[in-house]
Amino acid sequence: MANNIRQAVGRSHTVLASAARTATPDTEELEVPAGAKFGVFVLDATAAADTPSVTMKIEGVDRTSGKVWLLLEDAAVTGVATSTLKIGPGLTAAANEVANDFLPPVIRITCTHADADSITYSVGAHFS
Repeated sequence: MANNIRQAVGRSHTVLASAARTATPDTEELEVPAGAKFGVFVLDATAAADTPSVTMKIEGVDRTSGKVWLLLEDAAVTGVATSTLKIGPGLTAAANEVANDFLPPVIRITCTHADADSITYSVGAHFS
């Protein structure tokens, strides 16, 4: 699995375009727009076959050491559903939904598949 490294252009960014997937795609690393303190990350599953399971994880990335740390991970999406993760200082933390934390300059977004069942989804990132 490779890392795709991109700079988020503007305040809204398509991380993964809508597509049917049966395996964990490459991770996406985004350079957060300058001045952004808050991030909302949306996984929108629009079709599913059998019993798929995909989990979205947001990590901070330290480009100096190459180390990553967990910011937030959602509960598994197992069918047609929308999962939203929110990260920002001063937010009321909620397990698998909201993290009271700052956005580092670089984040990594990973969508991990538990099996090979097909699920169609997109992932968007929004910053403010």
